[in-house]
Amino acid sequence: MTRIKDLSPDEMPKERLLQKGAKALSNTELLAILINTGSKGRSSLDIAARLLAYSRNLKMLQEMSLQELISFEGIGKSKSATLLAAFELAHRLNLRTDISPLSIIRKPAQIAELLYPQLTIEKQEKFIVFVLNTKHQIIHQETLFKGTLNSAIIHPREVFKIALKHSAHAIIVAHNHPSGDPTPSQADFDTTLRLQNCGETMGIQLLDHIVVGHQCFVSIIAKMEEK
Repeated sequence: MTRIKDLSPDEMPKERLLQKGAKALSNTELLAILINTGSKGRSSLDIAARLLAYSRNLKMLQEMSLQELISFEGIGKSKSATLLAAFELAHRLNLRTDISPLSIIRKPAQIAELLYPQLTIEKQEKFIVFVLNTKHQIIHQETLFKGTLNSAIIHPREVFKIALKHSAHAIIVAHNHPSGDPTPSQADFDTTLRLQNCGETMGIQLLDHIVVGHQCFVSIIAKMEEK
């Protein structure tokens, strides 16, 4: 069992961070700094190592609830609050994007990168509409549906109501697959075709329908053009 006080100064997580910078520390060491103090004969390093082993990876650790953290031996309410605050700050930092309202959307990867931080941890499907002007700049973004999506729910009337409200020249739609696999279903292709046909009638182009997985995506329009 590792005791912090038995470590040499250059082995202690906080001292290592101050000397070598945060990037030099392991996940266990960084987590130990947040946990700060040990409990019942276990050091913060021991608790951090056990917590990481229990959660299996950082993503699953981030998804642990308050009650799950509190019930973990050596954590408790105070440490749980610190961890959840750190996770939320990291999430909010990830929401930052280089795509500004004035950015011109030239490729589907730009939309996917914009959505990764928002959708990667989502456990439900979200269907999002992006409204673009004549320069293909995003002028409005709106989540239209959340939950189990199918072609019957995604009705062109609701999508183009948003487009008309914001004087769209074109739109891009996107949704996520919580499984992490962005492979489009037949319903996804059917929905895209319905939106594409409706957009042509209304003079509002559907530029793409993007399916987002875990740090990966598929452009349905590109898939349709391949056929």
